[in-house]
Amino acid sequence: MTDELLLTLENVAVGYDRRAVLSGVNLAFKRGTFTGLLGANGSGKSTLIKTILGILPPLSGHVTFGRPGGRETVLGYVPQRESLDPIFLLSSFEVVLMGVCGRVGPGRFTNKAEREWARHCLEQTDTAELAEKQFSELSGGQKQRVLIARALAAKPDFLLLDEPTSGIDVSVKQSIMELLRRIHQEQKQTILMASHDLPVVRRYVQHLVWLRDGKISEGAPEELLAPEKMAAMLELES
Repeated sequence: MTDELLLTLENVAVGYDRRAVLSGVNLAFKRGTFTGLLGANGSGKSTLIKTILGILPPLSGHVTFGRPGGRETVLGYVPQRESLDPIFLLSSFEVVLMGVCGRVGPGRFTNKAEREWARHCLEQTDTAELAEKQFSELSGGQKQRVLIARALAAKPDFLLLDEPTSGIDVSVKQSIMELLRRIHQEQKQTILMASHDLPVVRRYVQHLVWLRDGKISEGAPEELLAPEKMAAMLELES
């Protein structure tokens, strides 16, 4: 991990139809960090991630990426659930291959090197044996692993995940989090993961951003999630 800033948000407001869900957002993400984005449903986690991705424009403020060597910052995205229509009989390998499109360009031939890279990403996420299986037939945990492989296929500087363990059982949840930990440690990957799961956040992330009632608190998980701190933040009597 370095002190190099990968992303800064300065006085950013995010929302829909000119209505802010969050405003006055000031955050900085250093390269190589694993950050958790914690908050209840409707707190603005997904909206903030989509704004960072450029899917939604900020209502105000500035979103600025660091560009080492002058190149554009590459983002990898894992949605909470993939809405690929089952009518499209895509294999897991074909889904992962979508991740290379940013380099190859639309409508262009995917060369051998890119196809080998896609298979390598399947291996990284322990899904190589699923390469030829239809994506629509996979379990929830298998789909999440394939979607992580697709995001890695983009060779991202910054990996963003929206509730990657939502709706899956405890053992699968742990295996996915161990996978993300390995990717972070071995590849020095910068990760921002939205979650509402306190045990997951407490155990795996390095830094925590907590959204509540339109306000943001940030710090180390062991500090923000200490019982006395949580009681104060949630306005409960200790």
